[in-house]
Amino acid sequence: MLCSRHILRAAFNQRRSFMKCCSLQQSETLNVPHSDGPNPVFSPKIEGIVSEISKLTLLEVSELSTALKKKLNLPDAPMFAAGPVAAAAAPVEEEEAPVKVVQTSFKIKLMKFDEKQKVALIKEVKSQLDGMNLVQAKKFVEGAPILIKDDIPKEEAEKLKAAFEKVGAECEIS
Repeated sequence: MLCSRHILRAAFNQRRSFMKCCSLQQSETLNVPHSDGPNPVFSPKIEGIVSEISKLTLLEVSELSTALKKKLNLPDAPMFAAGPVAAAAAPVEEEEAPVKVVQTSFKIKLMKFDEKQKVALIKEVKSQLDGMNLVQAKKFVEGAPILIKDDIPKEEAEKLKAAFEKVGAECEIS
């Protein structure tokens, strides 16, 4: 893994060599090397486009590249890549099937309660929730809807829900 210093240095060197090349050849046209193999046959339309592009300066080629990227909605290549060879050598990632997320922690919330069983619910809250006295439990119950517990396993959430529903409360697990 490259650190940011190496990436910045590579980008700076690439920009410096590009600027150097542009300053030397602003008025020169691109010289395309010829291959030694058999010449492929292209349509006249393609031949015309190739001959027009080969007459462009480096700055014009850069503008053409930018315009094509914009027109075709193509992403920019990373700056630290060493040109088309490095881009072609990059491995192609296959799309993975979406991973099914399983919920492991739950919240239980007191939504409302039966006024006739308020005292029983207060006692149940005091016994089920650690460190709560009767006054705190009364204020807690009267604050409904309120979060009872957060980040608990499903079994514990279901156990608390059953205990509170037994004394007239309506709870929600999420």
